Amino acid sequence: MHEFEVLADAVRRRLLAVLALGEQSAGILTDIARTEFGISQPAVSQHLKVLRENGFATVRPDGPRRIYALDPAGPDAAARALEALRAPLAQRLDALHTEVARGQREAKRAAGAAQRAEHPDREHPDRDHPENRSAS
Repeated sequence: MHEFEVLADAVRRRLLAVLALGEQSAGILTDIARTEFGISQPAVSQHLKVLRENGFATVRPDGPRRIYALDPAGPDAAARALEALRAPLAQRLDALHTEVARGQREAKRAAGAAQRAEHPDREHPDRDHPENRSAS
């Protein structure tokens, strides 16, 4: 199952959010899922199995209890998959930003040229400023 399919389910996302806070017993996780989502214990067990088999959770025995913990491998794999989708988009957004800035500069130049063409006898306001005088 793809990382995004694992994360697509609200129950599994909630279980992962609880595990992100620390280890929890299967009983606690079941109680949370049953209370919040109204699902059966076998359904919760299936969700926990999906999390285990896809690298999102680990389980260890503790006497009669099973203790679940977040396995960083699953979220890391999901982050890498998301980054693989984001990288080409970021390049396109950077290129779009460059083109927008170029268009804005050209529009300013064109507006300035049009204004100078309409009023050729009007002096540029900063023309006499010492920094704007050309060295002859």
